[in-house]
Amino acid sequence: MGLNIREIIPRKEIEIPSLNKKIVCVDAFNTLYQFLSTIRQADGTPLMDDQKRVTSHLSGIFYRNISLLSEGIKLIYVFDGEAPKLKLKTHEKRAENRDLAKERYGEARQNEDLSGMKRYSSQFLRLNEEMIIESKELLEAMGIMVVQAPSEGEAEAAYLCRIKEGIYASVSQDYDSLLFGAPKLIRNLTLSRKRKTFNGWSEVAPEIIELDKVLDRLEINLDQLICLGILIGTDYNPKGIPGIGQKRALDIVKKYRQPILIFNSVEEQLMSLKEEDRFDWKEIFELFHKPAVVDAEIKFKKINEDKIKEILVNRHNFSEERVDKSLERLKNVEEKNKQKGLGEWF
Repeated sequence: MGLNIREIIPRKEIEIPSLNKKIVCVDAFNTLYQFLSTIRQADGTPLMDDQKRVTSHLSGIFYRNISLLSEGIKLIYVFDGEAPKLKLKTHEKRAENRDLAKERYGEARQNEDLSGMKRYSSQFLRLNEEMIIESKELLEAMGIMVVQAPSEGEAEAAYLCRIKEGIYASVSQDYDSLLFGAPKLIRNLTLSRKRKTFNGWSEVAPEIIELDKVLDRLEINLDQLICLGILIGTDYNPKGIPGIGQKRALDIVKKYRQPILIFNSVEEQLMSLKEEDRFDWKEIFELFHKPAVVDAEIKFKKINEDKIKEILVNRHNFSEERVDKSLERLKNVEEKNKQKGLGEWF
């Protein structure tokens, strides 16, 4: 789910080395769910410790972030707080989809259908409180800053990118970050050029989307971009307006310009939705326009090797030898950062 405006917005591929000495704000839940869905065993099941606790997210946090840190990138992970009430429907729908995927995975397993097991296994996992707490512990032990948002992590990341001169961009797969006003959005932040999909592997490249260039290309302002998103469908109104895709939404926004005129023009289609899918556009507009956010001091903790090993090796049976090798890389990163000091990141 989430906003899809891929067809109509400009983007530019980037190379990871171009982010050297840059600080980026990562949408934590979005990234952790990527780890859960892609870091898996041959049969599609997630990585687990000897007590059958899922560890795919911890593996992603440790090994993939070390690769990014080694490229000279500073990371701030922003965690979701309390979801807006409007998002409850989306959460309910996702829960239904997880239940269905779990059922289909069971059927595939019974039939020894490896392909089906891989397809459905990534769809029914969710982050629980223990996983979130441990993720924060591991990130901070690695010297990665953690920010707790009061509500939406994407909104908080976008806000910090706007008010903190030293933060370069938001990192998320979701385009909603642009509606929250993120000046720059980076997608596909990974050193790998390939990504697992249900059908195998696909080529991906890191890309940057700049809000001012989006608005210039589309010839609209941010308020109008928010309206465009609502017409298509966001996490707050997943169905959007029936029959309106990306290009049609842009035409409507450019024709009517003012939010009230935009939504007056589609009132009939809006009312044709089932009652549970109808929405108050003004309420959604305000969530994007004035989200719940807080300021945060940019402060990175020292690496805590003992804590990292306690979480990964002692608690979750990670290979001590492999963890030690990666810790050497992490210590090298810390040493380089000491030599240049935080001031060079701003």
